[in-house]
Amino acid sequence: MNEYQNKLKNKMDEYAHFVYRLSENFPKSELYGITSQIRRAALSVVLNYVEGYARRRLLVRLNFLEISYGSLRESDYLFDFCKDENLLKKDDYNKGKGLTNEIGAMLWKEISFLRKKSG
Repeated sequence: MNEYQNKLKNKMDEYAHFVYRLSENFPKSELYGITSQIRRAALSVVLNYVEGYARRRLLVRLNFLEISYGSLRESDYLFDFCKDENLLKKDDYNKGKGLTNEIGAMLWKEISFLRKKSG
């Protein structure tokens, strides 16, 4: 991984840890619902990114990055859902949305580069 890719991976790691800490405050009745779902989605972002860069074939790598992007969009929606259900403080919502936007822009740049490179 180059410096840009490491920066993106570190931002994704920050996001996953943020979501885990944040979701500790969700109601216990949501343990197997929204808590589990948002945690899996946030962790999937970084895990699929890392796995993609462990792959040698460009199109396989691209597939993992697209899965990572899909998980990011899923967790982004879940932030909206949690806000609407009053599970988040405004500051936490804003930080989460800011991270998803920042990661999304960086990840989309990576995906676009790989698409061009793969022909």
